[in-house]
This record gives sequence, structure tokens and C-alpha cells, in this order.
Amino acid sequence: MPFKTILAIIQSEEDAQRVSDCAGALAARFESYLIGLHAEALPVPYTSTIGFPDAEFIQATTEINDERSKKIEAVFRERTASAGVAAEWRSLESFSGDSAHSGIASARSCDLVVASQGGEDGASPDVDALLFDAGRPVLVTPREAPPLAAFRRVVVAWNGSREASRATFDALPFLIEAEGVEVLLVDPPEGPAGEEPGVDIAAALERHGVAVTVHNAASGGLAADDVIRNRLAETGADLLVLGAYSHSWLKQLLFGGVTRTVLQSVPVTAFLSR
Repeated sequence: MPFKTILAIIQSEEDAQRVSDCAGALAARFESYLIGLHAEALPVPYTSTIGFPDAEFIQATTEINDERSKKIEAVFRERTASAGVAAEWRSLESFSGDSAHSGIASARSCDLVVASQGGEDGASPDVDALLFDAGRPVLVTPREAPPLAAFRRVVVAWNGSREASRATFDALPFLIEAEGVEVLLVDPPEGPAGEEPGVDIAAALERHGVAVTVHNAASGGLAADDVIRNRLAETGADLLVLGAYSHSWLKQLLFGGVTRTVLQSVPVTAFLSR
């Protein structure tokens, strides 16, 4: 099933063009309806020396926020007009000013969410909130690579978890059209009666017409995210499909893990779901 309603989460001027280009190209490709969304923080009402809210500060902050929001909207509208897609813009305000948090309600009525990988300046949307609360898959555009809407080679990180299964089948529109899809397992346990790990999911994808292979990788003491990163480079993949937080979210928050690496630094587009 193609993605017919796409939500572009735009956090800052830094990621406005990148996310708009990716979402616009996807909407053109799938003949989708595109929604652009950005949130600004509500002005904090500091008090003056005589104890009243500083009205001048609130007014100045409001004007700055409005100007930034209009600049981001202009980028979105210009890029989506170039793509020739049906689109609308949603400008919101919230206490946090995080566009991902503000976009959760909108995301729940969409097929796909497009957001940016974390920026070096920290101005990035809280994609974790989308993954945990929106219930929709998220396509994360990399910080230092061109935004893509079609993918030639795909690596599916498979560990047999519920999250991996959800992400794999959510990504079918991309997998079906790819030239090649590799199911990657890192240090997989042996299957029953000596069955090769990964054969069931590979067979299921083949029934959808996916050109799929299976690769079992030994970590050799490397972390799983390093093994995945190396395999992406070896295969020349331009999309990683990953079940987000298939292990403890708290453990990944404290000690790192594959999902956190993807959200921060993996150099290809990533499709995440849970």
C-alpha cells in the first residue's frame, strides 16, 4: 500500500529545505497529500522589576517566532510547489517548541512521517516522541547526504523482534521497488532443526515480489550499530530499515544503541517503526 498522506516535521530553518525536498519528492512519487508542520515555543512571560509580565519582551519574542515560522513556511511552500504536489501548512505553538511533540496528533492520521536527523546545533525534532506516541513509521533524512525518495539498495536490520517485523512490513512500498534488499542479521541464534536464520522473513518478502537476500554477520566483538554501519558501506545501501528500540529504551538512552546511532549519525536515510 503506497503512502497517500505524508507529514513533514520541520524543526528549524536548518532542516527546512532538506525535509521539504524529501517529503515533496515522496509525495510526487506516490501521488500523496503532503502536510508541513512547524511549532514555535510560546514566549515565556518574564516579570519586570515591578512584578508584572514584561510585555515588551513577550511582544519581541512573538515577532521573532512569527518571522522564523514564516521563513520556514516559505521554504516548504516553494519546494513543494516545485514538486507539483497538493500540500498544506500547519503552524503551531507549544511550551516546548518541539515540532515532533506538537505533530503527534497530526501524525496519527498519516501514512508516513518525514523528519530530520539530529543537527549539530541541537535544533532537531524529538523523533523518539514520534516513534513512541504517534504509532506511524518515520523516515529520517540524513544530515550530510542528499534527500532521497527512491531507494536502490536497502538493508533491513532483522532480529526477529516485534519492532523489526513492524518496520519491515511498513516499509514494503520501498522494498518492493528496490533493486535489491538484504535482510541483515547480527550474531543470529540457530533456527529450529538447523534452519537458516532469516529464511522466514525473506520468504515472506519474496511473496511480495521483493528481490531479497539474507546476510548473517558475526560481530567479532563490535557493537551491533558498528556492524550495521559497516554493512551499509559494503553494500552501498541508501536505505536502512530498522525496528526502533527493540531493546530497552532506557538502556539505549544510557549506554547508546542502534536506534540512537541512527537518529544521530548513520549516513543514509533510515526508515524506523515500532
